[in-house]
Amino acid sequence: QVQLVESGGGLVQAGGSLRLSCAASTSTFSDYHMAWFRQAPGTEREFVAALRRTGPIQFYADSVKARFTISRDNVKSTAYLQMNSLKPEDTAVYYCAAREGAYTGSYSSITSYAYWGQGTQVTVSS
Repeated sequence: QVQLVESGGGLVQAGGSLRLSCAASTSTFSDYHMAWFRQAPGTEREFVAALRRTGPIQFYADSVKARFTISRDNVKSTAYLQMNSLKPEDTAVYYCAAREGAYTGSYSSITSYAYWGQGTQVTVSS
């Protein structure tokens, strides 16, 4: 079992930037597919971005393409989400997710990920 801890959330004005971090407590970080999801009040948790363990192919939700970038540092066992040009509709709790194993499963499906962080709040003011 791997533990994931997100950080980097906060309050930012529209048009601003934040970088979220997800620290993973595992010695085999390179074996995990990584992803970011978000959940606003009253909504379902939705896919944001994913990075397969075989990298460097990145996947993004249409709503964040060209604005967000997912990356990973296998030496630090950390995944990142760089968020630029933030909009008020980006306001949500952002969750880091991980899945160990083979290629099977959809990168955008919440059920594809077995491990989750506690979430970090991102609030974008207009």
